[in-house]
Amino acid sequence: MKYVLMFVETEEFAKELEAMGELEREAAYEAVGRWFAEHADKITHHVHLHPVHTATTVRLDGAEPVVTDGPFVEGKEVVSGFAEVEVADLDEALKVARTWPACPIVEIRPAS
Repeated sequence: MKYVLMFVETEEFAKELEAMGELEREAAYEAVGRWFAEHADKITHHVHLHPVHTATTVRLDGAEPVVTDGPFVEGKEVVSGFAEVEVADLDEALKVARTWPACPIVEIRPAS
């Protein structure tokens, strides 16, 4: 089965990452690299998204679509990237997600 693991950053996590020293931040990025290497046999695709301030949003809930710079979505959590995994079942997807070494939330959704 295919699942998408969406990596969700919180404001608190972003502040902690920003407050890290260079060596600590490099170690955090290396941990993410190791995670991808350890699960390479299951990951079919992955993407790290650019920062949220680079987003453009299209709102389709009015008479005419409205395009704005920035996400302007209510909330304090932002999807910062995702990985598509090919695994046997949800239990295996959960096992992979539980080892994610970075942002504090991983949302898992079936994909087709």
